Amino acid sequence: MESDWRSMKAVSGTIDRLRLDLDSQSAVAWTLRVGAFMCFVGHGAFGILTKRAWLPYFAVANIGPDAAYRLMPIIGSVDIIIGTLSLICPIPAVVGWMTLWAVWTALLRPFSGEPIWESFERAGNYGVPLALLLLLEGRRHLAGLVMRAAPRELDAAVLRRIRLALTVAVVFLLVGHGVLGLGGKSAQIVNYASVLPESMAGEFTRIAGAIEIVFALIVAIRPGVGVLLFVATWKLGTESLFLSAGAPIWEFIERGGSYAAPIALAIVTTLTRSRRAPSSSRSSFAGSRRERTAAAQ
Repeated sequence: MESDWRSMKAVSGTIDRLRLDLDSQSAVAWTLRVGAFMCFVGHGAFGILTKRAWLPYFAVANIGPDAAYRLMPIIGSVDIIIGTLSLICPIPAVVGWMTLWAVWTALLRPFSGEPIWESFERAGNYGVPLALLLLLEGRRHLAGLVMRAAPRELDAAVLRRIRLALTVAVVFLLVGHGVLGLGGKSAQIVNYASVLPESMAGEFTRIAGAIEIVFALIVAIRPGVGVLLFVATWKLGTESLFLSAGAPIWEFIERGGSYAAPIALAIVTTLTRSRRAPSSSRSSFAGSRRERTAAAQ
């Protein structure tokens, strides 16, 4: 009876782990899809609104203001369509394009004379679609790249690759935003000044920048779930200051990758840690079977 009870517990544990895997797979996939969707829809909205701040980025490609203003709505519309596709029907080719496009738009900032940390800060924009691409099932033929893809089974190799991509993204976005804060970036000071006395906003911006760099180091060394959820909450709070400062809501939405990356990494970290128990459970189950066989003999 005792051995039967142990075998039932082992089977129950296996079922629970399978359920956890499926739930985690869905949670990771949807977190990444929503994050990528927010990023591209927010970015696309600014294209349709013909954001003047984009003109220097077009100038990198020798595109003048008149042509740039004509191209912005087209680019914005494509971004919105692609973002929507990633949410409702993830296709490897589309998600791959999102990753490359986000890297390129991030690099346009240092190419146009802005600090390189601006491209680091936007790591959520390209890290999230990259992690989503790693999660999608691979295709053996070219046609499969333009077909809807289901999430892969979250085995150790897939988890390792996704965890690496998300860890780098979270570290980059924290370091980028932190260094810019330490340097007294005016946009950050304006945001903090919307909820703090103006005399304190500059100093607090630098303190917040230092805090972000410290958390980047913690995530790089040992990304605990509690730390990652704090980072996600911190990013949601600090980026929402765009709204209190009077900026369009698209500023908050465009940074969806900065919220999704630490949340998805927290889920992946939880699942990775849960995988440390299965071998002992399986050996317990195998041991109970051997006991039953010996008893029968």
